[in-house]
Amino acid sequence: MGSVLPDWLLHPATLALLGLAIGSFLNVVIHRLPLMLERGWWGDVAHQLSDAESYRRVFGAGAPEPLQQSATGLHEAVGALSPLGLARPASRCPSCGHRIRARENIPIVSWLWLRGRCSACRARVSIRYPLVELLSAALFAAIGWRFGGQAQTLLWCGFAAALVTLSWIDWDTTVLPDAITLPLMWVGLLVATLGWTIAPTTALVGAVAGYLSLWLVYWFFKLATGKEGMGHGDFKLLAALGAWLGWQALLPIVLGASVIGATVGIAMKLSGALREGRYVPFGPFLAGAGLVVMFVGTSATLAWIGWA
Repeated sequence: MGSVLPDWLLHPATLALLGLAIGSFLNVVIHRLPLMLERGWWGDVAHQLSDAESYRRVFGAGAPEPLQQSATGLHEAVGALSPLGLARPASRCPSCGHRIRARENIPIVSWLWLRGRCSACRARVSIRYPLVELLSAALFAAIGWRFGGQAQTLLWCGFAAALVTLSWIDWDTTVLPDAITLPLMWVGLLVATLGWTIAPTTALVGAVAGYLSLWLVYWFFKLATGKEGMGHGDFKLLAALGAWLGWQALLPIVLGASVIGATVGIAMKLSGALREGRYVPFGPFLAGAGLVVMFVGTSATLAWIGWA
């Protein structure tokens, strides 16, 4: 994939500015996509509750009146919700509903100018927003430095943006949305097939091995303890990482994610910060380890752990 783009467009400084803009959009995705998924799930519940034939097949009798009333009420509640997407409605303050104007939505600058508060009600605006923008800018610039002035650089920027989004959503909700993990995997396989990243066979084996490895760990743990040690989204995320980085990268990714995840989990437990249910999502550590392998290279990473 030769570069047909001007050199200035792939310069680290330009990519940093692009990362700021993309990071602003990622904040929207991180906030809204989980809500969109939850709305869909409640709609599915309402549909299932109102399916009288399904209830009869499962329970052998007609649905009781209170259940039918619940289905009707839930349908009405879901239907009354205002539309929600990634592009619309326009961003608003969650405290007072103030519509965010263009000058209040400039990455990092607006947050600093407003001193981290809503211009209307003065409610605090989380520092997460500028942090996501800064992280995206830093990653994009670093990718530009790492891969240079080739068009593939933009592909790796997209890869990093997806991992940032998945990490933050998983940390908040312990959900890794299929809407991101599956396209990430398929795009990884596609660009490998087109000869833009790694060998197609390496990518295919990486995707399959990435999924199956954690799937097997999941079932061994569940059969041994009766508990679920991780979510299915972790399988899909590791499959996506395998599609982009190859099967050779899977071992250092899993080892690195496990060590760092365990360290963070122990630290949170000792500090009392461990969330209810006593779990730490695995996705952010898989994504972080994947980014390290992307920057360092699979061979160098394997050398670090003595497998080269």
